[in-house]
Amino acid sequence: MIRLFVGLALPDSLKRTLAVLSGGLPNARWVPPENLHLTLRFIGEVDETLADDIDENLRSLHETAFPLEIGGLGTFESGRGVFHLWVGAKRSPALTHLQGKIERAVVRAGCAPQGRRFQPHITLARLKDPPLGRLKDVIAGHNLFQAAMTVSRFTLFSSHLGRGTPIYRAECDYPLME
Repeated sequence: MIRLFVGLALPDSLKRTLAVLSGGLPNARWVPPENLHLTLRFIGEVDETLADDIDENLRSLHETAFPLEIGGLGTFESGRGVFHLWVGAKRSPALTHLQGKIERAVVRAGCAPQGRRFQPHITLARLKDPPLGRLKDVIAGHNLFQAAMTVSRFTLFSSHLGRGTPIYRAECDYPLME
């Protein structure tokens, strides 16, 4: 079994810039720069045959490269409180189209539909009972953050969980047409 997701790998320069935003918040587990990415479709645990089918379907996609704007901080919350700090990615027709094509390719391979609305973001930290006043200060202090990148490929990643930080490995890159 292998744990997979499809995402956008970030340029090293953007990872370094985002790493500067990390810190100053108690009870936060900051995502290491090498793990920063934008998830397009979480797949989960699959066997090798299904992984091969997913890869084959992703290879069949022929999309065009496009610009992506990054900016603004936010949080995901549940009834138990705030649990993720993220920087947003601007929803664009090209990003939404690519994500939809990837979703359909993964479902066509045999996976269940995602079942939730796509909200493009890059997770900066996982939170456990953060001091809300300090969290608001961090968001306000970085909320004008903006960056841009060109999406010229998407990637099938494997995720290896352990006692510490997960290890993400690029299994296959799928280039977009220039």
